Amino acid sequence: MTRVIHTGDTHIGYRQYNAPERRRDFLRAFRRVADDAMDLDVDAVVHAGDLFHDRRPGLVDLQGTLSVLRDLDDAGIPFLAVVGNHEGKRDAQWLDLFADLGLATRLGREPYRLGEVALYGLDFVPRSRREDLEYEFADHDGDHAALVTHGLFSPFAHADWETETLLAEADVEFDALLLGDNHEPGTAEVEDTWVTYCGSTERASASERESRGYNVVEFDDAVEIRRRGIESREFVFVDVTLHEGEGGDVVRERVGEYDVEDAVVVVTVEGEGEPITPATIETAASERGALVARVTDRREIDEETEVSVNFADPDEAVRKRVRDLGLSDAARDIDRVVRDDDLADANVRDAIERRVREGLEESAAFEPASGEGGDGTDAESDEAAKAPESEASDDSEAGKPTDESDDQISIGEFS
Repeated sequence: MTRVIHTGDTHIGYRQYNAPERRRDFLRAFRRVADDAMDLDVDAVVHAGDLFHDRRPGLVDLQGTLSVLRDLDDAGIPFLAVVGNHEGKRDAQWLDLFADLGLATRLGREPYRLGEVALYGLDFVPRSRREDLEYEFADHDGDHAALVTHGLFSPFAHADWETETLLAEADVEFDALLLGDNHEPGTAEVEDTWVTYCGSTERASASERESRGYNVVEFDDAVEIRRRGIESREFVFVDVTLHEGEGGDVVRERVGEYDVEDAVVVVTVEGEGEPITPATIETAASERGALVARVTDRREIDEETEVSVNFADPDEAVRKRVRDLGLSDAARDIDRVVRDDDLADANVRDAIERRVREGLEESAAFEPASGEGGDGTDAESDEAAKAPESEASDDSEAGKPTDESDDQISIGEFS
């Protein structure tokens, strides 16, 4: 029998909510997985991508990761991994450095023999490159074969990659696909192959309400997959439905019913009731010892209850400013992603990275949009230039968030 821990999406280095404590939590969760691997005496730790949250992790995060990998190595437990979309670089990967140090193995198209199991790897592949992707893997003589890869596969939520396509075109018959990218755990059977997500080891967004953990996968006569939870930072979810006449006092009272010491407190308000001030509720939770508190008001307040203040339409002002900048189609696409109200804040970074990766595959993606002149202007921007001085001032202020975002998503940072 061969037994491995299947983990992934550890996102080491993620300073969630801009809290240093949360950054330490992500490394601590990886440490717990390694400690369990040594306690269970498994044959390997298999990581399905996104070891780091960023392709340029900080020195402290690198040192902490190396410490964990050295402990696994001292215990004789191989660390086998693939590269995810968050950490992927255009040249050598951090995983290659760990391999050079003898602390990890980057799985690929050649089988890694672990007992009677042949393990293969496939790094994250952008959608723009999947149509021409060749699923070619070297032969093996093991009793079982498993593929470790990173992406959003069917039949799970948010899928953009067909599992059936991979299984049909691969020249190796896999008994299991050990997946990363989807932070929610799940297991399904597709054409006699077990397909499983281990989930993330820490909550990377408030939508991840289930407990965190990893999979233990055993290869014997058959493949057996069991889920194990790990201790993680407590998230306190407070869902409040306000009724007519109720407001912030009721929300604060509900938060007061929970023990929030050292927890991340996520308050969601729905229903009717009076307008609330999220900042006062977040402050009240912090005063009771919460590490972080965030309030989301999902209600649609009637116009009659809103304070009547006239402002220029900020979205239109931003659109005008973006047109003035003479951006390429790809850059405009990124701007739309940043300002997409239907996209959760926690998912914006991933969406931008994927758009840039796909755009880099197209040679014309970052050229100025058609119809624009060599100076980056067009008819619409000419009209904007003739706008009254006060309107131009509004446009400049409205364009600041987009300019700041551009600083953070420099094309050179993406592979």
